[in-house]
Amino acid sequence: MLADNLLIILQTRFEQNSQRHKNLEWSEIQRKLEAKPEKLEILQKMEDTGGEPDVVGFDKKSREYLFMDCSAESPKGRRSFCYDRAALDKRKENKPKNNVMDAAAEIGIELLDEEQYSYLQTLGTFDTKTSSWLLTPENIRSLGGAIFGDFRYGTVFIYHNGADSYYAARGFRGLLRV
Repeated sequence: MLADNLLIILQTRFEQNSQRHKNLEWSEIQRKLEAKPEKLEILQKMEDTGGEPDVVGFDKKSREYLFMDCSAESPKGRRSFCYDRAALDKRKENKPKNNVMDAAAEIGIELLDEEQYSYLQTLGTFDTKTSSWLLTPENIRSLGGAIFGDFRYGTVFIYHNGADSYYAARGFRGLLRV
């Protein structure tokens, strides 16, 4: 029953946002989702945390459909987190309730990297009032930093911050391959 409701939500979103997935057919995507109920469970978690997942492409090499969080702003249920477990453990006071890397793993999604985030921004306008943590290169993370992106002044910006920082308006977006 829940899977049926989720499929209706996903199909409606797919049909209302055709610019995100030109030349893809919902019937093929639905067939693949119905064959992989564990992917539907992950999509439900994305939906429950405010991600509004939608199909944004098809990887010809792996033969997988790509779902990303397409909520206008960073998903509400995934904000106010620091970057990773090391950053969370480093904080002595005012610890956030979780960290991005653990939360993404709990949901079952990959954190968007800089290239994927920039691609998402070509499909619409996202994070005009919020920002989203991004998968951070090890050379930056090893120095205590982490990166995030947003969209301001008609431009996608990628910034840095201490990995242990967290803000009410910063969350994270994910990718699921089906």
